Amino acid sequence: MGAIAGAWQWLTTVANWAGEKGVWHRLGEHVYLSALCLALACLIALPVALWLGHIGKGGALAVNLSNVGRAVPTFAVLVLLTLTPLGTRGDWPTIIALVLFAVPPLLTNAYLGMREADRDVVEAARGMGMSGPQLLLRVEIPLAYPLIMTGLRSATVQVVATATLAALAGGGGLGRIITAGFGNYDTAQVVAGALLVAVLALLVEGVLVLADRLFDPMRGRRRGRRATKGTGPGPGADGPGGSVGDDEVVALGKPA
Repeated sequence: MGAIAGAWQWLTTVANWAGEKGVWHRLGEHVYLSALCLALACLIALPVALWLGHIGKGGALAVNLSNVGRAVPTFAVLVLLTLTPLGTRGDWPTIIALVLFAVPPLLTNAYLGMREADRDVVEAARGMGMSGPQLLLRVEIPLAYPLIMTGLRSATVQVVATATLAALAGGGGLGRIITAGFGNYDTAQVVAGALLVAVLALLVEGVLVLADRLFDPMRGRRRGRRATKGTGPGPGADGPGGSVGDDEVVALGKPA
């Protein structure tokens, strides 16, 4: 309890929040670094996963190759990169390490979401004359949305938590508060920094859960299925369990 009380006292001291070494500045660095790494990971992983899932070829190989990165600790990658010429180029070792860490959940979940999309709906949409890009954007991605968002949430929280390691490579972020606490033998500061990282990760998770619910392109239809589950086939259903019918294909095919 002494460490928690000390951390609370540290967090409620106004001086610890101001200046270049203060919480607000470190928080800004942490959020910027995390957002940059996540954006780069999304630009790399999502187009590859969505395209491979759409054509149904090469996805298993890509997923297995990306998952190799999970076997190598991020800290080890960070240390190795700092020993290369990149170690003199600011945050680049941290950025590369975090991007490599974020790619596997994004790639795996997006690809699985595309492959597990209801094939009856996809084939019906293709039969209605949709082109490849229309099928991808209006049918497959909306159906894969839950798994895509699961991967995004997982990668985001992992990056936010792991970005703390940037301080070990001379970078910024909330990790600098923790390393400074270790350097000063200040347990209260170490605990306070760890609490800040945990709270930030929880807040980010909450925001993404809310965004998931708000932007789900099939939110209304999923809610309708849950409401009618167990009542037997309804309009547009073609069998027990409420299989999707042509009405849903039309709904998915409408421009947003």
